Amino acid sequence: MTRIRRRKEANDQASPPRVWKVGKYIRLSRDDGNSESESIGNQRKILDQQIPGYFHGDYEIVREYIDDGRTGTSDDTRPEFLQLVEDVKKGKINCIITKNLSRAFRNSANQGKFLEEFIPLYNTRFISLYEPCIDTFLNPEVVHSLEVSITGFMNEQYAYKTSVDVRRTLDTKRKKGEFIGAFAPYGYQKKPEDKNSLMIDEEAASVVREIFRWYVEEGMSKNGIARRLNELGASNPTLYKRRHGLLYCNPQGFQNDGLWSEKTVSNILLNEVYIGNMVQGKQKVISYKIHDRVMTDEQDWYIVENTHEAVVDKETFQKAQFLHQRDTRAAPAQKTVHLFSGFLRCADCGKGMTRKTAKGIAYYCCSTYSRKSKTACTRHSIREDAVERAVLLAIQRQISLIPNLTEMIEEIQADATANTQFNQAERLLAARKKNLEKLKAAADNLYIDWRAGEISADAYRRLKEKCEAQERRLRETVAHLEKEKLEAAAHKKEPSSTAFLRLKNISCLERGILAELVNFVEVHEGGGLTIHFTFADPMKNSCLEGP
Repeated sequence: MTRIRRRKEANDQASPPRVWKVGKYIRLSRDDGNSESESIGNQRKILDQQIPGYFHGDYEIVREYIDDGRTGTSDDTRPEFLQLVEDVKKGKINCIITKNLSRAFRNSANQGKFLEEFIPLYNTRFISLYEPCIDTFLNPEVVHSLEVSITGFMNEQYAYKTSVDVRRTLDTKRKKGEFIGAFAPYGYQKKPEDKNSLMIDEEAASVVREIFRWYVEEGMSKNGIARRLNELGASNPTLYKRRHGLLYCNPQGFQNDGLWSEKTVSNILLNEVYIGNMVQGKQKVISYKIHDRVMTDEQDWYIVENTHEAVVDKETFQKAQFLHQRDTRAAPAQKTVHLFSGFLRCADCGKGMTRKTAKGIAYYCCSTYSRKSKTACTRHSIREDAVERAVLLAIQRQISLIPNLTEMIEEIQADATANTQFNQAERLLAARKKNLEKLKAAADNLYIDWRAGEISADAYRRLKEKCEAQERRLRETVAHLEKEKLEAAAHKKEPSSTAFLRLKNISCLERGILAELVNFVEVHEGGGLTIHFTFADPMKNSCLEGP
């Protein structure tokens, strides 16, 4: 008679481990937020009450894994679930307990793979307390039952229907111009009495106004604006939100150093929210299972006008869009772009003009001739100062033909811009000086703690060096702000400079004036210019002969 002997390894697998190392998994999605029965506290209470009944030997609760506000349709959006999986692989836990299958899974495919492949592979016990009750140690075949499969399918359908309902609700809110984001755009905050409405956050809004002013009126490049804000010690939008107590985070948050960048400045200059328009739906989630976000076509955006108070006026915003469409790159190490950057074109080939200097004199020539081929076009050379004189003269002629100019001038508050700049510099300066005083007090307290023996000499030296480095940076910031304040005060005493806004008695050009009046300037061979204005031209397009 053939004798059958069981292998020792099989007996070892059939017997329970000496100690069950238990991990409790709890999840509450945003959609379950109003369900008291599924609250984090209730799930914990149920698990704690029933866990002892599942073990006849020794067991220990190793850890509690909680995904609060996380959907169960995918694994990669649940950090605690991923940690649970890693702990199983490392042998830290060998038993998982959850209230029911819907807490662990809202995706039938993930459920099947986890229960039928992962659990047996790592010889782990999985327990679901409520129907369908599952204990893979006492009844490993239950995971293949029809009841478990149907429950997984029903849980997934619930997630799908919930996703459709939520999207429909959010789209309705977007169409009505209600703000649905978790965090208000920089320069705004949510109204306390209505979280779907925005109100101006004056501290951040003043920075936004300066960004538009520097870009439109002073001709600064986006990179130059970012550098100036960093010199002034202004927190970028991410750091600003965190410093004001908001739990703001984004996928690239770990890379954010709190400094302004050219991209951040550009995003602000292009955002219609600052003229009072609600713009939403620029991104969307791929599906209720795939939570990656993708950009949407502009035609699919939800844009509702005049939903909240504007930070900047529409005229300034339109000038910024006009300048953004042009080539506004600044020269290396320069904060401002050249006066005519993006405005000059070759009258023959239509390409832009290239700026060059020779013996201290700046001039423009056709980029096709300069960069591509000497036979494709001609030089079209003209001095920069000649272009400036000709364009200024043409604008002055246009102004003389505009009717009711006096009435237009009277509508301007001549010193508003200077006052805003002065007040902004003064406010930032006061805040940075206050921070500097706090830092000095902290350094003094460190010395007292060291002398009292509360911290070691090494800790004292390390913290002292850190405080000194922060103090140096703050002093540099204060010096920049002092300079800004002096410049603003000087500008405040010259109300005639603001008269350029309506161009009466104009004596020199600025990029803001060009953006308002000039579309582009064609340069002809021999130095002739054709100026194309943005408004109805009483003289049509001004044609001027070369100097």
